[in-house]
Order: sequence, then C-alpha cells, then structure tokens
Amino acid sequence: MNVLEEWTARVCRELGVDPARVDRTLVLDLTRDVAHGVARPAAPLTAYLLGLAQGAGTAGPDAAGRLSRMAKDWAAETAETPPAETPSTETPGDT
Repeated sequence: MNVLEEWTARVCRELGVDPARVDRTLVLDLTRDVAHGVARPAAPLTAYLLGLAQGAGTAGPDAAGRLSRMAKDWAAETAETPPAETPSTETPGDT
C-alpha cells in the first residue's frame, strides 16, 4: 500500500466512509484541472464543495466532469481576456 492509499484508508475510517466509494483518480483529476485552469487554492475548495454537494444529494453523477470542464473553460476564457489596464497614479508634471 502506498502513502496515498494508506492516507485515504485512514481518512475514510475516521469519517465513516466506505473506501470503495472513493474514486481517487476522479478527485485527483478534478483538482488538477482546477489547479491548472483556475488557481491552486481553488482545487481543494472545489473538491470540498463537490463533497458537500454529494453528501447533500445535489451533485449529479457527472458533477466532477462538469466541474473539470468549467475549470478548463475558465482557463480558456481568462486567457482570451486581456488584462485590465491599471489607471495611472501619476499626475501631469510628476516626471
């Protein structure tokens, strides 16, 4: 058993979750897509929100896939948007 498998098993035991229900690859793929497409801190937050939605029964079976696509779309959309110009703080004659 590698470290990730051992950690997952321990966390599942602590939280009372059946380890067979954990799709580790799906979660890791989701967090990778969000970290690269949006921002690194958004990855664990997105995984947590997906978990809340799963627990509440509001996440459909394709929720992780939809979120991955959203993250990839976010990256494409923000790459196409030029950065906003920062207003100059200089006043005429400051130079």
